[in-house]
Amino acid sequence: MGSKLKNFGLIGIGMVAGVAASVQFSAFAQKGGDTPLPLDELRQLADVYGLIKSDYVEKVDDKKLLSEAIAGMVASLDPHSVYLDQKDFAEMQEEVEGKFVGVGVEVAMEDGYVKIVTPIEDTPAYRAGIKAGDLITRIDNVPVKGLSLDDAIKRMRGEAHSKVMLTIARRGADAPMVVPVERQEIKVASVKGKIIEPGYAWLRISQFQEETVDELAAKIKELYAQNPAIKGLVLDLRNDPGGLLPSAIGVSAAFLPQNEAIVSTCGQLAESNATFYGRREFYTMKPGADPLSKLPAALKTVPMVVLVNTGSASASEIVAGALQDYKRAIVLGSQTFGKGSVQTLRQLTEDTAVKLTTARYYTPKGRSIQALGIVPDLKVDETAEGDGLNAMQVREADLDHHLANEAEKGVTASAAKAKRDELEEEQRALALLKNAKPLEFGGKDDFQLAQAINHFKGLPVRLAKADPDSDKPAPAQLPGEEQKPPELKGAPKK
Repeated sequence: MGSKLKNFGLIGIGMVAGVAASVQFSAFAQKGGDTPLPLDELRQLADVYGLIKSDYVEKVDDKKLLSEAIAGMVASLDPHSVYLDQKDFAEMQEEVEGKFVGVGVEVAMEDGYVKIVTPIEDTPAYRAGIKAGDLITRIDNVPVKGLSLDDAIKRMRGEAHSKVMLTIARRGADAPMVVPVERQEIKVASVKGKIIEPGYAWLRISQFQEETVDELAAKIKELYAQNPAIKGLVLDLRNDPGGLLPSAIGVSAAFLPQNEAIVSTCGQLAESNATFYGRREFYTMKPGADPLSKLPAALKTVPMVVLVNTGSASASEIVAGALQDYKRAIVLGSQTFGKGSVQTLRQLTEDTAVKLTTARYYTPKGRSIQALGIVPDLKVDETAEGDGLNAMQVREADLDHHLANEAEKGVTASAAKAKRDELEEEQRALALLKNAKPLEFGGKDDFQLAQAINHFKGLPVRLAKADPDSDKPAPAQLPGEEQKPPELKGAPKK
């Protein structure tokens, strides 16, 4: 949809919510050596290369031409397969490690400007006095109007200790102010949490990074130290675009009985056909103690709600799907993004690689999430007035040449109706968003979180306006039929 909007971005990461990959690292190796090369087509490629070199209006750099050819070939496969040049490869490594060089603010687009959702505590932007609600109108004197959110984010990135000049418009100020901010390396914690009210805890995972399982374990211990008698726990995966598969397995394992199957994958290679279990070897390779070994025993049985929305993708959907399949948690919110594919990083040189889709993944009960997503047990809008920006986010099914879901043929009619409902909701959301303020997940005005707490307390949950059964109590058990898991070949991957 042309009118779909991108939601929140994180300065220095520049990610589009819902499309980060479940990444597994491995050295590049030539597979399929028995397949004959299409020599005629390769000769044609060489001929075109020669024509460009000899006949094009100006000289073309060899390295650039070949890099673009590789990038185009890989990108034609599906939306998540991509060639990573030196710059892209370095940025991807930063994202996985959860650190970047930037100014340290979470942002959204509003009326063509970059709006500060929140400055990250103890970052250059925070120390420079930038506040939530500020509008960035210029970056290094370049007008923000006309830039995409990704373009604006890239302009605020740069070398450590270099400066960027941000022109800020602030409500109540007589004139815009120019704020110099020094870029620094910023480490972003992927897990945060707090006690919402006595007996009820909130845990948020913003992205599945290398340290996520350790951060989760530490935060859970901290929350139980504050309130040992937690009666309900909310796991917030809204706008979590995914990340590392082992981290998703570890997060799921924290709440499920030991050794349960978390996710299965099916692909062309033997190594892509595997089942991943909630065991240490599947979620951490670090030496030392298992980060999940000393969690409170009550964590395995405490009532849970998982919050999701259209921005919940990939690794987020693995966690939500596993907890839903085992009836361990109620899933509440909006239908998720629908990225049910696994990307493997095949390194080409020391600083370039191909991120290639190598498998589809399946929930423990055999559900493929690809292009469909996780359907919440309780559909609840983002706000009391409607689904806000969430209604306008792109889903996997909206992306060109996305991988199909095996079940897509059977849902054509219902999908068409859902698309009509979505268009109507989008028009309604546009009207409501004119004066809306950015949503703070976990804040006092977080409507979906409030409905999760209502569920714990046995109070009515206000369901989505499009849902005919509004204001009804949550079901005691999760709905849905069990499906036969896919037949997997090969030993479980360890």
